[in-house]
Amino acid sequence: MKILYFDCPTGISGDMFLASLINLGVDFGPIQKELENLPVDKITIEIGTEIRHSIAGTTFRVKTTEAAHHRTFADIKAIIDGSGLTDGVKALSTEIFSLIARAEGKVHGIKAEDVHFHEVGAMDSIIDIIGAALAVESLQPVTVFCSPVPLGSGTADTMHGRIPIPAPATMEILKGVPVASSSIPFELTTPTGAAIIKTLARGFGPMPSMTIERTGYGAGKKDFRESA
Repeated sequence: MKILYFDCPTGISGDMFLASLINLGVDFGPIQKELENLPVDKITIEIGTEIRHSIAGTTFRVKTTEAAHHRTFADIKAIIDGSGLTDGVKALSTEIFSLIARAEGKVHGIKAEDVHFHEVGAMDSIIDIIGAALAVESLQPVTVFCSPVPLGSGTADTMHGRIPIPAPATMEILKGVPVASSSIPFELTTPTGAAIIKTLARGFGPMPSMTIERTGYGAGKKDFRESA
């Protein structure tokens, strides 16, 4: 049985998730072709390597010529449905975005279909989620597990103004999921990362008994010197 286990000592985001699978050995060539064929403005994807506490990890960055857009869930679903992706990738990507829409709707007191995505609706988050679905499909794990998820602390400036960390949407998404304490004053787990792992994982806790075949490391945009 193929098990995919995510250990998230400093949280999880969409780009970290996908970067870790690329570092694990997922062939990114076919995934990149699928992403570049999406019915959106031209994108440029940069895969790199950065060091975190003497450990080399993969980074995943997206650049686009598209201006910032406020998209509804229906807009994002239309992008997914209008693509040439497989039915499985379309279904998983839509499920992840639907989870975010329901959480944002609950937080803001509106229907999920009326939610306007701001940060999450940015093109890089759309690429992160669809790319994650493509990578998981290529691996075909029997099951996915994850460690308890650290959330971070402090505040963040968003389109809605200054909000506490963990973000209310992240908290809503992770209901029923074991989380871990962290004193790092930064958003460690984003709504995108939370939605991806909540949708995929069938359990949260210590690493299960298994024979390790491959390991992969995904590096985010921040280097937390205080985290050992």
